[in-house]
Amino acid sequence: MSDNLLTPCSTAAVKATDASITPGEASKCAKAEEEIIRKKASSFEDYQQACMQFVARLTASTSGTSPQVNAGATVSNDQITETDSKIGRYVNAQHHADGIYSEIFKAQSPDGGRIVALKVTNPSAMNAPHDSIKEARILTAVEGPRIIELIETFRQAGDRFILVLPFYSLNLADLLDRGPPPKTVQRSILHDLFAALAHIHSSGIIHRDVKPSNILLASPTGPAYIADFGIAWSPNDPSSEPHDKKIIDVGTTCYRPPELLFGSENYGTKLDMWAAGCVAAQVVCLGAKTLFHAGDLGSELALIRSVFMTLGTPDLVVWPEAADLPDWGKMNFTKYPGKTWDAILQGIRQQAKDVVSLLVMYESSRRLGANETLQLDFFQS
Repeated sequence: MSDNLLTPCSTAAVKATDASITPGEASKCAKAEEEIIRKKASSFEDYQQACMQFVARLTASTSGTSPQVNAGATVSNDQITETDSKIGRYVNAQHHADGIYSEIFKAQSPDGGRIVALKVTNPSAMNAPHDSIKEARILTAVEGPRIIELIETFRQAGDRFILVLPFYSLNLADLLDRGPPPKTVQRSILHDLFAALAHIHSSGIIHRDVKPSNILLASPTGPAYIADFGIAWSPNDPSSEPHDKKIIDVGTTCYRPPELLFGSENYGTKLDMWAAGCVAAQVVCLGAKTLFHAGDLGSELALIRSVFMTLGTPDLVVWPEAADLPDWGKMNFTKYPGKTWDAILQGIRQQAKDVVSLLVMYESSRRLGANETLQLDFFQS
């Protein structure tokens, strides 16, 4: 969730070197050092190691010990600034981020000091498919490895409903800002993503918003956890729409599959697999750049054009299910020939291309499921 890897860990270390410095000044010092490290680093590994060495030097200067840095060291999620703010029984609450219908606060449990994320929502102000009470029910139902843990929920005055979750200082979008991670990290993170999807899909649950910022990381090398079930669909939840009348205004623009763009209300779990394939493209090759683009305004037509220009304009031979889509055939599109996957994802192994190409395809029934994806050679090597 943080803007960089160094600042959350080193702000406290900078503060420890000078008791008179304010938290804000310590944060500025940490950010300045991080910017220097970022410019000098020739790779993500260099950047990560330099960050850890800086923190170790600061720690050693206050403790009198020699710095020792583990090459696999990770950013700590247990640093928090003391404040007078409380939310429920949680102390040291501080604003961390905003969602469409929520505010995220970082806070600390008074018993044991665990650092948590408090997702503060107002259910009465939410529009479907956003539903934090449903989100809590689904998280309880899908509890398992690589799914964000729901620690508890509670209510407060003003119709506030709060979900208590583990706090992770990093998400996959943050990591991808530095480019594709090392190959071993690619495999680890994507394995966790598809394992999580296999788990929820086995119950018929569709996440409906798979994207890098909803994949939280315990460290820059993982493990990864899929989060934000605020618009998820479950066949067993009373607040979910009928299976053949699902809401189509779901997902984040560049990760929305073509069946949504052409009005399908009867989509299934393969919707998540298209989005996961788009995420995989970034992890193995593209970094922060998305596979498809929707223009500055997030236009669906711009996204359709981007998909068609990349994969080729489909016909009913390539995409048979399009014949039953409500909005298919309403417009005439330019016939683009499409590109090869070698041209789309340049300079990477065929095994990595397969993770993308076998998911990012028009016909949803032909996309691999999550369990099938985990059997690909990419995850065996």
